[in-house]
Amino acid sequence: MPELRKDPVIGRWVIISTERAKKPSDFKVVREEWKASSCAFCEGHESETPPEIYAVRSEGTVPNTPGWDVRVVPNKYPALRIEGELSREGVGMCAMMNGIGAHEVIIETPEHGKDLVDLPEDHIAQVIRAYRQRIVDLRGDKRFKYVLVFKNQGQNAGASLQHAHSQLIATPITPKRVKEELVGAKEHYDHQHSCIFCDYIEQETKVFGERLVAETAHFVALSPFAARFPFEMWILPQRHSADFTYIQDDEVVDLAKMLKLVLGKLRVALDDPPFNYLLHTAPFRRPRAGYWATIEEDYHWHIELMPRLTSVAGFERGSGFYINPTPPEVAAQILRETEV
Repeated sequence: MPELRKDPVIGRWVIISTERAKKPSDFKVVREEWKASSCAFCEGHESETPPEIYAVRSEGTVPNTPGWDVRVVPNKYPALRIEGELSREGVGMCAMMNGIGAHEVIIETPEHGKDLVDLPEDHIAQVIRAYRQRIVDLRGDKRFKYVLVFKNQGQNAGASLQHAHSQLIATPITPKRVKEELVGAKEHYDHQHSCIFCDYIEQETKVFGERLVAETAHFVALSPFAARFPFEMWILPQRHSADFTYIQDDEVVDLAKMLKLVLGKLRVALDDPPFNYLLHTAPFRRPRAGYWATIEEDYHWHIELMPRLTSVAGFERGSGFYINPTPPEVAAQILRETEV
């Protein structure tokens, strides 16, 4: 019997289509063929990208030359541009602002053909530190309210280049999806005086356990109760923290361990599927009249990881419902039992 499940944070409903239930072998992952071409992200091709903003380099090397482990550059074709003053205007009953923001690429390794999961944990930790440093730096620009870090792996997940990389976009407004989480978290805090994400972690690890995929010293990976997509996972810090930039170095190391673990499980269980992950953290706090003061207590940063195994079609686009053919309890059990 199909089930309707409600996301406890934002109130979104999902259809868990048990009659269409699928196991990993039922999903056909199309092997992607990338056209052979010179890669601007490879070591030795530094002149083919815009000048680097940040890099983890070997001692004695200079910017925009070989000798780096992680490199951050402006996106050559940015969704938003960093130059200019932010302005807003009304267009009849509509609103508009100019496209001010920042769009950067985090090149995760100088080695072409290696994915994030192939890298050692200490190298993945360097990538995580790059995320943190770029958010901290962009926070100083008062035009920006939010930075979204995201990774598209595979052409079917939106990647235009094979070389391992992730991206970030700084925006002058808080994205709607994040705002929904903020509102849901605040409503829970107003009634329960606790963080909804902390309560959810407690429930999923101490009470139920059937949707727990993995647990490390500082993080949990869960298949959410109202998962939108088959084998979707959330990675959450066990310590309450609203802001990703507060992550401590031992947590960085542990998050690298968790990412390598769950990405390895996806690769083995689902034949290396394309996927997206995204980092949801608190927006930049610049108090103003009417600005709520409890974000530090009520919000909880996390990573959402979504394999691209199904497509979003007319019903989903028209209704806002997602249809998930794999119950999250089944997905969690398969991933939990997958050895890497």
